[in-house]
Amino acid sequence: MIYADNAATTRMSAAAIDAMRSCMEENWGNPSSLYRLGQSASETLQNARERIAACIGAASGEVVFTSGGSEADNQAILSAARLGVQKGKKHIISTAFEHHAILHTLKRLEAEGFEVELLPVGNSGTVSASQVAEAIRQDTAFVTIMYANNEIGSILPIPQIGEICRERGVIFHTDAVQAAGHLPIDVKEQNIDMLSLSAHKFHGPKGIGVLYARQGIPLTNLIEGGAQERGRRAGTENVSAAMGMAAALEESCAHMAENAARVSALRDRLIAGLSRISHSALNGDPVNRLPGNVNFCFEGIEGESLLLLLDDHGICASSGSACTSGSLDPSHVLLAIGRPHEIAHGSLRLSLCGENTEADVDAILKAVPEIVDYLRNMSPLWKDKCSGKKEFIL
Repeated sequence: MIYADNAATTRMSAAAIDAMRSCMEENWGNPSSLYRLGQSASETLQNARERIAACIGAASGEVVFTSGGSEADNQAILSAARLGVQKGKKHIISTAFEHHAILHTLKRLEAEGFEVELLPVGNSGTVSASQVAEAIRQDTAFVTIMYANNEIGSILPIPQIGEICRERGVIFHTDAVQAAGHLPIDVKEQNIDMLSLSAHKFHGPKGIGVLYARQGIPLTNLIEGGAQERGRRAGTENVSAAMGMAAALEESCAHMAENAARVSALRDRLIAGLSRISHSALNGDPVNRLPGNVNFCFEGIEGESLLLLLDDHGICASSGSACTSGSLDPSHVLLAIGRPHEIAHGSLRLSLCGENTEADVDAILKAVPEIVDYLRNMSPLWKDKCSGKKEFIL
């Protein structure tokens, strides 16, 4: 099997598994309990918190454990919204291609009377700091812009956006779920007020994430019932998962430069090979993108058919089309960068990691062109395009 869907989830690292196993076997107490077993678990949890904080340039007290990136996004946005209301500010700035954890929460706030301004991201899939500066108003409550896009891999100018927000006194949140462990992050240097992470995107366990909230920013609780996480999230903490997350993030950060160089080389070779397919197009910035992200549109095919046939070849990938989640709508990200519906349906996302090899790339470059040709030859629409009855788009 060739696994090329690391943007969806990653295989847990040996370091994360070992850290979790040790904790589950030897340090399984409730960290809120006063006896020694409980206090040992509490110290272990604090150790994980400090290690994660160090990886992003934060203080340990600014790290709140959550169930993942979606919960962290929700809590960050709803907390910033409440602060805005207290100051009489109900204008929110974001982008048109955020993760649905952001967009759906913003839609909820719109129903409560907030004005949400979604900045256009252009063909390359990014926004500029000047766009943000021009959009900020006296009544802007907060800005939430992702660090790197989960589908097309474009990296956004987060340090510059953070600097503008800090100068204007506007809270800045970034969804860094795809960036953490793959790109350098320093919340202090980059003027980030709140940031979301998810462990399973950098070889940690599923079901745990982190919300970084700068000291002095009060959080609105999504879960009530206890004083855990200094009263910011009720529920007994998952100490073993926190340790697995800490181990995975430390390992990813320690080897970030070498992994990025190696994976970027595989990515670029994959992009060069897929670009040879006629009537295809790379999605996202060709240079300023995540090390492992490759996203293409192929005219004349449906993304879900491509995925199923790749699976027959033992290749795990994903599509910009949301058909596999029960919707016939194309990816909102691809529509945001200007791809027509017809083209957006025929997309493929390949996301690599340090475990992928040159042989994996060779196999993908052999399979994808063959499958694209096969699907096109079955398509009446493709025959119409080839005969001149309909025009090519790409």
